[in-house]
Amino acid sequence: MIPPSELIRVTTPRVACDGAGEIAPALGHPRVWLQIDEHGYVDCGYCDRRFVLIGGPADGVDPATLRDIPSGASV
Repeated sequence: MIPPSELIRVTTPRVACDGAGEIAPALGHPRVWLQIDEHGYVDCGYCDRRFVLIGGPADGVDPATLRDIPSGASV
């Protein structure tokens, strides 16, 4: 498996992603809300960022060993 393009550790199970970061927000993607489930992480369907819940089951695990989980994003 190939690790995600960017790993972001978060403190809440509900996160927003707009693809911005080091790039200008206008070059990102529409803002989507993602919900981290019992796996402890969720992937953004637009930019492939992976959000990992701090203290969750995926925290501290090698990202390359985690399978891709479709985001179930809502706008």
